[in-house]
Amino acid sequence: MTPVPHRSTAPPAADDADEQQPRSPLRLRLRPQAPATGYVDGAWWPRSHDLTTELPALLAVLNVRLGEIPRVNYHLSDWDTAPRRIAADGIRVRLDGFWTRPAHTVDLIASDRRRLTLLLVPPDTSSAAAHEAMMRAAHRDNTDTVADLFSSTALQTRAPQPRE
Repeated sequence: MTPVPHRSTAPPAADDADEQQPRSPLRLRLRPQAPATGYVDGAWWPRSHDLTTELPALLAVLNVRLGEIPRVNYHLSDWDTAPRRIAADGIRVRLDGFWTRPAHTVDLIASDRRRLTLLLVPPDTSSAAAHEAMMRAAHRDNTDTVADLFSSTALQTRAPQPRE
């Protein structure tokens, strides 16, 4: 006799339901691994301005390339208010927001101090403009500044958010 898998007729628990929902693919383009040149190592197009919601999926993917990433630097005007630390896949990640760092970039800093700088494509960007910016930012020979990438691809900046 062949065993038949047991299937519960009860609705899934909240945690199970969350795990069963399909996740949207991460919108990320990275340069091929090579000696660093230019200003950015690729581009990321998050779906919202909520860093704590968006970051765990990015970290999970980039852990393959960088290893553990315990620190993220960002410009304060690019994101809604975020805590100083979050947990992502069991790793405590320090979030450092600055007014003085380049806007529209995110730095991911690995435990061994390697750094990956990504162009931050605003969430409300049109698909065509986002695709063009991401492809340019991730091109092997790209040396465009963040300002050049924004002006040449019709990306729009987010209005500065008031300090709290």
